[in-house]
Amino acid sequence: MAKLQKSIDKRNALIKSTIELVNNNGFHATPMSKIAKMANVSPATIYLYFENKQDLVNQTYLEVKSNYTAFVFETYDKDTSVKTGFELIWRRIADFNRTECEYSFFLHQCNNTQIIDEPSRKEGIRHLQPLLDLWKRGKQGGVIKPISDYILYACSINPLSFLMMAQKQDQFQLTEEQVEDAFLTAWDSITL
Repeated sequence: MAKLQKSIDKRNALIKSTIELVNNNGFHATPMSKIAKMANVSPATIYLYFENKQDLVNQTYLEVKSNYTAFVFETYDKDTSVKTGFELIWRRIADFNRTECEYSFFLHQCNNTQIIDEPSRKEGIRHLQPLLDLWKRGKQGGVIKPISDYILYACSINPLSFLMMAQKQDQFQLTEEQVEDAFLTAWDSITL
Protein backbone atom coordinates (compact mmCIF):
# COMPACT_ATOMS: atom_id res chain seq x y z
CA MET A 1 0.00 0.00 0.00
CA ALA A 2 2.85 2.40 0.85
CA LYS A 3 4.42 1.70 -2.55
CA LEU A 4 1.16 2.60 -4.31
CA GLN A 5 0.89 5.84 -2.33
CA LYS A 6 4.49 6.71 -3.16
CA SER A 7 3.71 6.17 -6.86
CA ILE A 8 0.60 8.38 -6.61
CA ASP A 9 2.63 11.05 -4.80
CA LYS A 10 5.27 11.06 -7.56
CA ARG A 11 2.65 11.39 -10.28
CA ASN A 12 0.93 14.20 -8.37
CA ALA A 13 4.27 15.97 -7.91
CA LEU A 14 4.86 15.77 -11.67
CA ILE A 15 1.39 17.19 -12.36
CA LYS A 16 1.88 20.02 -9.85
CA SER A 17 5.33 20.85 -11.25
CA THR A 18 3.97 20.86 -14.80
CA ILE A 19 1.24 23.30 -13.85
CA GLU A 20 3.62 25.64 -12.06
CA LEU A 21 6.28 25.61 -14.78
CA VAL A 22 3.84 25.98 -17.68
CA ASN A 23 2.14 28.85 -15.85
CA ASN A 24 5.45 30.62 -15.22
CA ASN A 25 7.42 29.77 -18.36
CA GLY A 26 4.97 28.58 -21.00
CA PHE A 27 4.84 25.14 -22.60
CA HIS A 28 7.88 25.43 -24.85
CA ALA A 29 10.14 26.80 -22.12
CA THR A 30 9.30 23.93 -19.77
CA PRO A 31 11.65 21.02 -20.44
CA MET A 32 11.06 17.62 -18.90
CA SER A 33 14.30 17.98 -16.93
CA LYS A 34 12.92 21.04 -15.09
CA ILE A 35 9.64 19.25 -14.38
CA ALA A 36 11.53 16.27 -12.94
CA LYS A 37 13.82 18.49 -10.87
CA MET A 38 10.93 20.48 -9.40
CA ALA A 39 9.00 17.26 -8.67
CA ASN A 40 12.14 15.85 -7.01
CA VAL A 41 12.22 12.76 -9.23
CA SER A 42 14.66 11.52 -11.83
CA PRO A 43 13.84 12.46 -15.44
CA ALA A 44 13.41 8.75 -16.25
CA THR A 45 10.64 8.52 -13.64
CA ILE A 46 8.42 10.75 -15.77
CA TYR A 47 8.28 8.03 -18.42
CA LEU A 48 6.84 5.54 -15.94
CA TYR A 49 3.70 7.70 -15.85
CA PHE A 50 3.65 9.56 -19.18
CA GLU A 51 4.69 8.69 -22.73
CA ASN A 52 6.26 12.09 -23.42
CA LYS A 53 5.88 15.78 -22.65
CA GLN A 54 2.72 16.09 -24.75
CA ASP A 55 1.12 13.20 -22.86
CA LEU A 56 2.14 14.78 -19.55
CA VAL A 57 0.59 18.12 -20.47
CA ASN A 58 -2.56 16.49 -21.94
CA GLN A 59 -3.10 14.36 -18.83
CA THR A 60 -2.43 17.35 -16.59
CA TYR A 61 -4.99 19.36 -18.55
CA LEU A 62 -7.62 16.60 -18.31
CA GLU A 63 -7.03 16.15 -14.59
CA VAL A 64 -7.31 19.88 -13.91
CA LYS A 65 -10.36 20.13 -16.20
CA SER A 66 -11.99 17.22 -14.37
CA ASN A 67 -11.39 18.87 -10.98
CA TYR A 68 -12.64 22.18 -12.36
CA THR A 69 -15.89 20.75 -13.68
CA ALA A 70 -16.45 18.64 -10.56
CA PHE A 71 -16.28 21.89 -8.57
CA VAL A 72 -18.38 23.89 -11.04
CA PHE A 73 -21.21 21.36 -11.32
CA GLU A 74 -21.12 20.03 -7.73
CA THR A 75 -24.27 21.89 -6.66
CA TYR A 76 -25.93 22.16 -10.08
CA ASP A 77 -29.44 20.71 -10.49
CA LYS A 78 -30.38 20.10 -14.13
CA ASP A 79 -34.06 20.55 -13.29
CA THR A 80 -33.68 24.17 -12.20
CA SER A 81 -34.69 27.09 -14.43
CA VAL A 82 -32.27 28.09 -17.19
CA LYS A 83 -31.39 31.40 -15.51
CA THR A 84 -30.94 29.87 -12.06
CA GLY A 85 -28.86 27.03 -13.49
CA PHE A 86 -26.69 29.37 -15.53
CA GLU A 87 -26.19 31.71 -12.59
CA LEU A 88 -25.15 28.85 -10.33
CA ILE A 89 -22.69 27.48 -12.92
CA TRP A 90 -21.34 30.94 -13.76
CA ARG A 91 -20.78 31.85 -10.11
CA ARG A 92 -19.07 28.53 -9.42
CA ILE A 93 -16.74 29.22 -12.36
CA ALA A 94 -16.07 32.69 -10.92
CA ASP A 95 -15.37 31.15 -7.50
CA PHE A 96 -13.00 28.61 -9.02
CA ASN A 97 -11.16 31.35 -10.90
CA ARG A 98 -10.78 33.37 -7.71
CA THR A 99 -9.86 30.55 -5.32
CA GLU A 100 -7.92 28.17 -7.56
CA CYS A 101 -5.88 30.72 -9.48
CA GLU A 102 -3.03 28.37 -10.35
CA TYR A 103 -5.37 25.79 -11.91
CA SER A 104 -7.52 28.43 -13.53
CA PHE A 105 -4.49 30.07 -15.12
CA PHE A 106 -3.27 26.69 -16.38
CA LEU A 107 -6.66 26.01 -18.02
CA HIS A 108 -6.58 29.52 -19.51
CA GLN A 109 -3.16 28.78 -21.00
CA CYS A 110 -4.37 25.45 -22.40
CA ASN A 111 -7.58 26.90 -23.82
CA ASN A 112 -5.85 29.83 -25.50
CA THR A 113 -2.82 28.14 -27.04
CA GLN A 114 -2.13 25.03 -29.08
CA ILE A 115 -0.42 23.06 -26.30
CA ILE A 116 -3.24 20.52 -25.92
CA ASP A 117 -3.82 17.93 -28.63
CA GLU A 118 -7.23 17.71 -30.32
CA PRO A 119 -8.45 14.49 -28.63
CA SER A 120 -7.67 15.96 -25.20
CA ARG A 121 -9.33 19.25 -26.14
CA LYS A 122 -12.49 17.38 -27.21
CA GLU A 123 -12.45 15.37 -23.99
CA GLY A 124 -12.14 18.64 -22.06
CA ILE A 125 -15.21 20.02 -23.84
CA ARG A 126 -17.19 16.91 -22.85
CA HIS A 127 -16.55 17.85 -19.23
CA LEU A 128 -18.73 20.93 -19.86
CA GLN A 129 -21.73 18.86 -20.98
CA PRO A 130 -24.09 20.04 -18.21
CA LEU A 131 -23.56 23.66 -19.31
CA LEU A 132 -24.02 22.73 -22.98
CA ASP A 133 -27.21 20.84 -22.10
CA LEU A 134 -28.48 23.86 -20.16
CA TRP A 135 -27.84 26.11 -23.16
CA LYS A 136 -29.62 23.65 -25.44
CA ARG A 137 -32.63 23.67 -23.13
CA GLY A 138 -32.48 27.47 -23.00
CA LYS A 139 -32.38 27.70 -26.81
CA GLN A 140 -35.32 25.33 -27.13
CA GLY A 141 -37.27 27.35 -24.55
CA GLY A 142 -36.59 30.67 -26.25
CA VAL A 143 -34.45 31.99 -23.38
CA ILE A 144 -30.93 31.62 -24.81
CA LYS A 145 -29.95 33.05 -28.19
CA PRO A 146 -29.94 30.34 -30.88
CA ILE A 147 -26.24 30.77 -31.66
CA SER A 148 -23.12 28.60 -31.48
CA ASP A 149 -22.11 27.30 -28.06
CA TYR A 150 -18.64 28.65 -28.82
CA ILE A 151 -20.06 32.16 -29.12
CA LEU A 152 -22.13 31.68 -25.96
CA TYR A 153 -18.98 30.56 -24.13
CA ALA A 154 -16.91 33.40 -25.56
CA CYS A 155 -19.47 36.01 -24.49
CA SER A 156 -20.41 34.68 -21.07
CA ILE A 157 -17.63 32.50 -19.64
CA ASN A 158 -14.39 33.69 -21.27
CA PRO A 159 -14.70 37.18 -19.75
CA LEU A 160 -14.08 35.52 -16.37
CA SER A 161 -10.66 34.39 -17.62
CA PHE A 162 -9.91 37.92 -18.77
CA LEU A 163 -10.85 39.31 -15.36
CA MET A 164 -8.82 36.61 -13.61
CA MET A 165 -5.78 37.50 -15.75
CA ALA A 166 -6.20 41.20 -15.02
CA GLN A 167 -6.41 40.44 -11.30
CA LYS A 168 -3.34 38.16 -11.49
CA GLN A 169 -1.41 41.04 -13.07
CA ASP A 170 -2.62 43.45 -10.35
CA GLN A 171 -4.47 45.58 -12.90
CA PHE A 172 -7.93 44.94 -11.47
CA GLN A 173 -9.49 43.71 -8.26
CA LEU A 174 -12.71 41.74 -8.65
CA THR A 175 -15.09 42.84 -5.88
CA GLU A 176 -18.46 41.29 -5.08
CA GLU A 177 -20.19 44.23 -6.78
CA GLN A 178 -18.11 43.68 -9.91
CA VAL A 179 -18.89 39.96 -9.84
CA GLU A 180 -22.58 40.87 -9.84
CA ASP A 181 -22.07 43.31 -12.74
CA ALA A 182 -20.08 40.68 -14.65
CA PHE A 183 -22.80 38.06 -14.12
CA LEU A 184 -25.59 40.38 -15.31
CA THR A 185 -23.51 41.32 -18.36
CA ALA A 186 -22.85 37.64 -19.12
CA TRP A 187 -26.54 36.78 -18.79
CA ASP A 188 -27.61 39.71 -20.94
CA SER A 189 -25.08 38.74 -23.62
CA ILE A 190 -26.61 35.30 -24.21
CA THR A 191 -30.33 35.81 -23.65
CA LEU A 192 -33.05 36.93 -26.01
